[in-house]
Amino acid sequence: MSLVGDVTLVLGGVVALWLGAQWLVTAAATLARAAGISALVVGLTVVAFGTSAPELVVSVGAAFEGRADVAAGNVVGSNVFNLAFTLGLVAVVRPFRVSEKLVRRDTVAMAATTAVGIAVLANLVVSSVEGGLLLALFAAYLGWIWRTVTRSAATERHDAGSPTTDPASPTPAGGDSYEPNRDAESIRYGAEGARLLVGLALVLVGGRLLVDGASGIALSMGVSEWVVGVTIVAGGTSLPELATSIVATRHENLGIAAGNVVGSNVFNVLVVLGSAAVVRPLSVDGAVLSGLAWLALVTAIASAVLATGRRLSRLEGVGLLAIGASYWVWTIH
Repeated sequence: MSLVGDVTLVLGGVVALWLGAQWLVTAAATLARAAGISALVVGLTVVAFGTSAPELVVSVGAAFEGRADVAAGNVVGSNVFNLAFTLGLVAVVRPFRVSEKLVRRDTVAMAATTAVGIAVLANLVVSSVEGGLLLALFAAYLGWIWRTVTRSAATERHDAGSPTTDPASPTPAGGDSYEPNRDAESIRYGAEGARLLVGLALVLVGGRLLVDGASGIALSMGVSEWVVGVTIVAGGTSLPELATSIVATRHENLGIAAGNVVGSNVFNVLVVLGSAAVVRPLSVDGAVLSGLAWLALVTAIASAVLATGRRLSRLEGVGLLAIGASYWVWTIH
């Protein structure tokens, strides 16, 4: 196929991924909110996993076809993109504070997950056994979140009758408190379910188009599949996270915006990389080492920023954007 054809596939794939993920996330979040699930938990799970569906489809598909560099590069590049560009832009649009729970629990989980991912990729090989272990860690992470949520729910029910409890009092961005949707009965579950399925189908088709187009560009221009994976593919599959977090921020739903970034990074390492390795053991290019160094740097900085006064300022957001831009220039160069 010609270069123009490959570029068309990439653009078509990005559009399908973006639209599909938007519909998938909107439907899933609507259904979850109807059940009274907190904004932070929705962001960490439903929204984060939904927006990470493109990464999962692309990396698993690339691994199945023996394109390990695209599979692993997509994970590393997407996580850098999420922390540097998505979190940075969120802070530029609206500086925000996050809850203590997000700092103590979920940011620590993200940092620990990143460290595990770096350790697994450091020898340039991810075996099927290591992939299985990553998936097992994800199951444990979900269990941890569920345990925390059920404890919080039990505490809130216990304190519900307290005269000092003000149900109208605001909570910090990312807090676990969430008022159940009182209009849950008005939600059209059939329509939302259909939108979720259509969104998933678009994600699957878009992922295939993106992998095929990006690989064609790499072959025709002499660019390594690793570089294409950590730039074009990673940026394209991370657009849903970017769009969702920006929209959530503009609507002052900062719990979903922050949780989306943190949850997506955990999902990418444990589920996306783990699933790709289970499908076919990955043997990646040595260029991954510099990518891992950048990932460790941006994760450490983002985690420290979130923990410093539990506030992400506009200036710190600009700094994250600068780090992301430097990473892409370094990689392409």
